[in-house]
Amino acid sequence: MTLPTWLQAGLWGLLAGGALLVGAALGYRLAVPQRLIAAVMAFGSGVLISALSFELMEHAFHTGGFPATALGFLGGAAVYTLANWWLSQRGARHRKRSGCQPPASENGGSGTAIAVGALLDGIPESIVIGLSMLGGRGVSVVAVAAIFLSNIPEGLSSAAGMKRAGRSARYIFGIWGGIAVVSGIAALLGYAVFRHFPPQVVAATTAVAAGAILAMLVDTMIPEAFEETHDFAGLITVAGFLAAYSLSKLGG
Repeated sequence: MTLPTWLQAGLWGLLAGGALLVGAALGYRLAVPQRLIAAVMAFGSGVLISALSFELMEHAFHTGGFPATALGFLGGAAVYTLANWWLSQRGARHRKRSGCQPPASENGGSGTAIAVGALLDGIPESIVIGLSMLGGRGVSVVAVAAIFLSNIPEGLSSAAGMKRAGRSARYIFGIWGGIAVVSGIAALLGYAVFRHFPPQVVAATTAVAAGAILAMLVDTMIPEAFEETHDFAGLITVAGFLAAYSLSKLGG
């Protein structure tokens, strides 16, 4: 029995988002070295850069042309940057870091900002999964793999930071479990809502997600990676890029 495509999209999104919960469990239970977290984050950054370059932007361009793609790309980056700046003023600046989060006793509102920031990071990625299934192409394995790999260090680093900041296990796993579910819903909606839209709208939406993801990488993931790995951050990021690029080409 074949599952409906909209349900498949939701399950793929849930799988990719579930990596946040896996990472959170590792970060909460184990004393993972910060350098290892940063290295995985650098690798995941490279994977995402490759995916948005060769999967998202190429697909958007061939679907709706350059104007819709360029407008969506810049718009996604602008919206993400403004939202991220607003959240940073409310305690979510270091939401991906394991050692820099404000204590819950000093800034209780930062927890909400961190949760909203994580949603801001994750929703564009999840929508991309649903969009990749439009036209009967099947899910983009590269996109799912890229998002999964980048979500593990994000959940790991953030959960470790939340624990050090004095937040409870119920709070930490509640946030990441909820975001994993929202990721599945976002992927489902990415397919179900946009399958009836004209190509230009689909292209612009794909590019919006790509712009938001690239802005997120530069604002949050790459600084965290460089903070600990320093001279090796570039090399590890390139390795992640090559891994995703190879997967894209081997997948046809």
